[in-house]
Amino acid sequence: MFYAIVAFILWGLFPFYFRILHEVSAFELLVERLLWTCLFLIITLTWRRQWAWIKKVVRQPRVLLVFTCSALLISTNWSVYIWAVQHNKVIDASLGYFMSPLLSILMGCLVLKERLRMLQWIAISFAFIGVAWLTWRTGTLPWIGICMSFTFATYGLLRKVAALGALEGLALETFVLFPAVLYFTVVSIQAGTHAFINGAWDLKILLMLSGPITAVPLLLFAAGARQMPLSLIGLVQYISPTMQFLIGVWFFHEPFGGDRLIGFALIWLALFLSSAEGLWTLWKKRINA
Repeated sequence: MFYAIVAFILWGLFPFYFRILHEVSAFELLVERLLWTCLFLIITLTWRRQWAWIKKVVRQPRVLLVFTCSALLISTNWSVYIWAVQHNKVIDASLGYFMSPLLSILMGCLVLKERLRMLQWIAISFAFIGVAWLTWRTGTLPWIGICMSFTFATYGLLRKVAALGALEGLALETFVLFPAVLYFTVVSIQAGTHAFINGAWDLKILLMLSGPITAVPLLLFAAGARQMPLSLIGLVQYISPTMQFLIGVWFFHEPFGGDRLIGFALIWLALFLSSAEGLWTLWKKRINA
């Protein structure tokens, strides 16, 4: 539990890190993040002598296809999140991570044919009403939250059925994207706009840290998740969006109240119902065991 809690706290602090790097565009920051994550994972895998999984990828093209799709999804999620933080939309980004567990439940029903219980359907309905309310009252679809929740929930679905662990899977995702990362890096260097080369030393250090900052929380979460019940993970994961929401309100002073508060309250109610239903079901199973 300690590992998982630390992972979600680190994820919750991400807005501070990306706000410091506001001078770097969201796209270029995504490229730098993928580049340094790739290098960090190569060093980690070499140190652990953990390269045997490459044979499985070579022998099973389907594994490569699945992780290519997951790489595109997580990179889209990262880029939207970075853009949101840099454009004073941290609260909207937190909405996406509040919604993603509910969307994951719905995907489990639609894709994996899992049966949903009545309270789960009610929770999903409240979340849908919350999004509809925000759309109606603000006049615009909350696309940041929807995009982030969809990409993250779909990413989680693919990783659930994937054949590799957390470290190997993240490494394969970054390796798949590395040719594109290398191309855009060369183009920006030739154009004289590369942030790392042209930036001061403090900027260079912050960009280099994007590798471990990306990989370490994920590895901590993977280590903790193996030892925790799924229902407890479902509760702990709300640490991150709650921290991001509070950072957006208290530190970045983003507007929040009125109609937005009502929309968020409906989604928070949906999360409460879903979590309570999960704990109740787990308790009944233990009583009957």
